[in-house]
Amino acid sequence: MKQIILSTLVASSLVMAADAEVKKENTLVTHTELGYIQTSGNTETKTFNLDAKAKQSWDKHIYALMVDAQYADDDGAETKNKFVIELEYDYEITDRLAFDYLLGYKSDKFSGLEYQAYTGPGLAYKAIVSDAHNLELSGNILYSIDSYEDVYRENGDVINYPAPTDTGKLDAEAYDDDYIGYRVKGVYGWQIMENLKFDQELSMRGSFEESDKYFVFSKTALSTKISDMFSAGISYKVDYANIPAEDKDSTDSTLTANLIIDY
Repeated sequence: MKQIILSTLVASSLVMAADAEVKKENTLVTHTELGYIQTSGNTETKTFNLDAKAKQSWDKHIYALMVDAQYADDDGAETKNKFVIELEYDYEITDRLAFDYLLGYKSDKFSGLEYQAYTGPGLAYKAIVSDAHNLELSGNILYSIDSYEDVYRENGDVINYPAPTDTGKLDAEAYDDDYIGYRVKGVYGWQIMENLKFDQELSMRGSFEESDKYFVFSKTALSTKISDMFSAGISYKVDYANIPAEDKDSTDSTLTANLIIDY
């Protein structure tokens, strides 16, 4: 009788542990960085930054959503308007290696492109997994579309957004450039101290057909814990286009201070 009771208790414990592990694996994890500045009086400005990530695991399946949005205006005139969204699906082949599928969309009104869209399969590999250091590498083969806007000129100069174009002359018509390309990406995290963390993300997306056509994104961040849920952080982002649209700069950088929410 004692053996039956003991076996029942052990079996119940194992079932409860397995259920707890499933719940842990299936927990939704979110990371949100928010920054906002508004001034009034002699200057009327607004600056907004959102960098949000959500990840849902289900057995060997992992779904991840990333949204990066930046907006700024000066006395009612837009000075920045950028939006990036990426959806990724991973299927774990081993504890470290996973099949990856990426779907992305980017809009930047000041870049000369109406939008960029890209999608394709790849692999993701956890190169370093430890308490202090983590490094994940990934690579994808992509089908990409870059949609370029009309180019208007007035007195020989390009009319840039958000200035109205009805007073200018059409110099180049809008067109779409579609191509087979790639993206390689590395994400590194260093837990420097219990309440201090360094993060570095670096990715390069380009074309196989035109080797000079590529885009690089870098994000360097430092954050410190305020509580279990809240952190304060600072991040520096760099967007680089090796062949920018006409009359546009190759490099666009953003420095932000953020409130970070992990849940």
